[in-house]
Amino acid sequence: MPAAHASGPQITAPLPVALRLHAVLALDLGTTTGWALRGRDGGITSGTMTFRPGRFEGGGMRFLRFRAWLTEVADLSGGLARIAFEEVRRHVSTDSSHVYAGFLATLTAWCEQAGIAYEGVPVGTIKRFATGRGNADKAAMVAAMRARGFAPTDDNEADAIALLLWATESSGGRA
Repeated sequence: MPAAHASGPQITAPLPVALRLHAVLALDLGTTTGWALRGRDGGITSGTMTFRPGRFEGGGMRFLRFRAWLTEVADLSGGLARIAFEEVRRHVSTDSSHVYAGFLATLTAWCEQAGIAYEGVPVGTIKRFATGRGNADKAAMVAAMRARGFAPTDDNEADAIALLLWATESSGGRA
């Protein structure tokens, strides 16, 4: 019988691909939220989700649906290690700033409760990484992501993909 302190044979085989990476979610917060997910297998999935309140719903329902959606994404991905979100400092309207703040509060509270690391990345940083210009317009962001082989449906999805690449590529933010 081996001693309790003895170590077993060294594992020489590489870890399965599914265990090499942590799932990372990137979000462009808003009523139409762009999202991009790098799964544990390294594959990238992206899209948009609309959280517009229904005709007979209160304003807080969008945030409850957003919270439920975050939980679903975390469960389906096998657990998220990190979430990066586009950090907006200036809004066109008061209404959009209020909606953004509600999504941000919901996201950060959910991350704190779930024990998931999160970070905000300034808009200019994402645009500069994707296009070389910190003030690139929406069309330039979509074109930059198409040039990288993605097919974003709109600027929200393109921003989320760019943010995910920034957060996961060694030439961007953090791998």
